[in-house]
Amino acid sequence: MSESSPTTKTFQQRADEFIAVANQQAAQSAVDDVNTSILYSAARFNAFSVARSVKTADNLQAEKQGAIEYFTQRYAEMLAQNIDEYISRFESYTQK
Repeated sequence: MSESSPTTKTFQQRADEFIAVANQQAAQSAVDDVNTSILYSAARFNAFSVARSVKTADNLQAEKQGAIEYFTQRYAEMLAQNIDEYISRFESYTQK
């Protein structure tokens, strides 16, 4: 299925669903605790993603450092982009 299929959610829709769950949890838990859970969940799913792309544990070991570098770089890019967005919209995002 393609991203444009009505039954397939877009990148943004999937991300928004994760954010909605995080916001629900943040209403009942400390934001830092929710943040740590999200980071752990992402790391666990990323490990699963890499593991399913190889055939053996030795292959996984060989791919480990490259995967860490890839996901670290992607996270840094996404975090910088989102902080920049918050900077540009700070007043409207922080109004209570």
